[in-house]
Amino acid sequence: MKIASFTHQGRDSYGIVSGDEIIDLHELKASIGQDLKQAIAGNRLVELSADSLAELPRLNLADIQFLPVITHPGKILCIGINYATHMRETGRETPVYPMIFTRFADSQTAHEQPILRPKASHKLDFEGELAVVIGKTARHVKEADALDYVAGYSCYNDGSVRDWQKHTIQFVPGKNFPQTGGFGPWLVTADEIPDPQTLELTTRLNGEIMQHTSTADMIFDVRKLIEYCTAFTELAPGDVIVSGTTGGVGAFREPQVWMKPGDVVEVEIASIGILRNTIADE
Repeated sequence: MKIASFTHQGRDSYGIVSGDEIIDLHELKASIGQDLKQAIAGNRLVELSADSLAELPRLNLADIQFLPVITHPGKILCIGINYATHMRETGRETPVYPMIFTRFADSQTAHEQPILRPKASHKLDFEGELAVVIGKTARHVKEADALDYVAGYSCYNDGSVRDWQKHTIQFVPGKNFPQTGGFGPWLVTADEIPDPQTLELTTRLNGEIMQHTSTADMIFDVRKLIEYCTAFTELAPGDVIVSGTTGGVGAFREPQVWMKPGDVVEVEIASIGILRNTIADE
């Protein structure tokens, strides 16, 4: 099942993507949740039947405005240096533990919405990543059981303002400029992706392939990330783990490549879809 958050004629909603249409679940909000995060928390989406959906309105995808998949996640935990290819291009040694930084919910943007190049810097870089959306309260989860806590997966572009990222050893400033984190286009439920380590990930800038990898190249796979994160914090339904990027980012190219207004950046992950954003100035 593919589920997207969106707005239509001034009303926020979410629904099930079917071809080039979306089944609007707005009429069921009172029973299944006011937004996708609530619906995940209540585990109500699994109860939807063909009969319950048959009478609901369908909207053309071209007529909606996408929202970030989870519009207000309580936690967004991002993983740095988590692909062997990216580790090598940075010159770093293999990490012993996951490198974790946070992204704020209000720094996100949606599919087909602009990523903003900030006034403070023009060194705006792309990072195509797999996003993992948590499906139920998770604390002290063992690696073997970790995927049982996943609601689904999406694409993420962890847009990075590189000079601000390097101001200190902490990444947070460079990762939280407004409207720099692309999240979408939709959530693909975990039952459709039994193994998140077999997915092909590609990032394109203006049609040119900049990053291409398999998620098998992760240093810490999704299971290990969930085990590690839930050892130090409790994850709630709708929380997001952004699992890291592969080699090929603009900062380590010769010459360096920075995204500029008018550019189109796409993150495509097999079995999920394509997250597409244009670049605009703040």
